[in-house]
Formats: sequence, structure tokens, C-alpha cells
Amino acid sequence: MLIDSHCHFDFSCFDHDRAEVLNRCKKLSIDTIVIPGTQASLWQKQIDLCHTYPQLRFALGLHPYFLNSFEPIYLVQLSHLLNHYQDKVVALGEIGLDAHNYVDWKLQLHVFEQQLLIAEEHKLPVILHHRNSHNELIRTLKAKKFTQGGIVHAFSGSLQDAQTYIDLGFKIGVGGVITYSRANKTRTTIAQLPLNSLVLETDAPDMPLMGKQGQRNSPEYLPEILESLLVLRSETKQEILQACFFNVRASLANF
Repeated sequence: MLIDSHCHFDFSCFDHDRAEVLNRCKKLSIDTIVIPGTQASLWQKQIDLCHTYPQLRFALGLHPYFLNSFEPIYLVQLSHLLNHYQDKVVALGEIGLDAHNYVDWKLQLHVFEQQLLIAEEHKLPVILHHRNSHNELIRTLKAKKFTQGGIVHAFSGSLQDAQTYIDLGFKIGVGGVITYSRANKTRTTIAQLPLNSLVLETDAPDMPLMGKQGQRNSPEYLPEILESLLVLRSETKQEILQACFFNVRASLANF
């Protein structure tokens, strides 16, 4: 069985065929899809979808990309929802830092730090977003003495960065980037990491796979990411399948 540890299945581009996509996923043995939170306005939709479709799990959080509309009350609402759904929510996320967007850096850092404190209070792992921000993310995790671990989503970076996250209790998200031959640095890093640190993800509808540029990405393409991972690793398909499945369950809550 497969778990897509990161898929924005609540986004509107899936509204017209969500059930059909899930049926195709079932036929491909994709057992579970985790929907990370991005903005307060979509939290209830995530929760409702997970009540409707048993394949789905949700995380709740404020993504750095959407913070231009941030209101402090969102953090209060987030903490309340995490408490109310403590037996269902799998993580606090997607949270992090993004050096490529137009949101004020100090605001990003403030909201990230506050969400780490909330996650620690609720004893929840986090799903981390990074973009040219590994050094600041790692510095902040250490400064806040964050202990709950989680997943570094769509990892791209050095072996040293990956190992630091692993030492801090995180798993490494492996997505469509490894289907691109030009992504030598990330592919080389993923090939060298311990198998018990890896989880699979699509980040659908974003991060299209090689050969599918310009198309909507989909959780049903997760087996293709697995096939690319097989090329990079020495383990058997069954070993990788089993490890990635159990690694997600070990890194998130309520599985």
C-alpha cells in the first residue's frame, strides 16, 4: 500500500472529479492521502472532505505563501481546531519559510515560530515548507527546542541539511523532483539517506512530474515517483514500499 503524505486535495481544481481521482487511487493501492492546511479559509473544507472520504487525512496550518491575508485570530482558531479534532488531525502544517514569495520575512518568521509553539503545546508533528530557507528553518527549530518532529515536505537540498532534519526527528518528503534527471543534487541526496527516513508525496496539484509539465499533478501519479525512487535505491520494491508506508505512520499522528 501507498500513502501520499502531501497532496492539496482540497484545492478547487479537484472539485469536478475528486471522487473519480480517489477511485483511480484505490485501484493503484494508494491507501491514504494527507491534505496539509494552507490557509484558514480552507480548514473547514479539509475537515469536511475527510469526513466524506475515509481515504483522506488532514493537517491544519498557515502556509507562508498565503500570509498576506494573515490575522492574529487565525492562530487562536488553529489552536481551538487542533484541540477539537485532536483524535483526527495528523499534524500542524503546512508551515515554514519561503524566500521566494512576497510576504514579509519577519511576518513569516513570527507565524512560523508561533505555529511551532502551538504544535509543541498540542504534541503534534509539523509538515515543513522550505524554499531557500533551510538555514533559518533549522536555526528556528533548534532555538524553539522543537521536539515533535514531522516531515520536511518536498525536500531539495544537501545531504548535510537532510541529515540535520533527521537528527531533529523529521522524515524527508520525496516527490516529483526526483523524476527530473537534472535534479542531480536532490537525487544524489535521496539515494544516500537511510530508508527509514523517507516518505512519498506528490504535492498535487503542484510539482508536476517529468513529462507532465503544464498538467494538473495528481495523487494517482504517486507510483511513478516510487518507480523513480527505485532507480536511485539499492533496496527491493517491496522493502521501499513497506518502509515508506510505515515511515508516514511513524512521523504523523492518528494513523
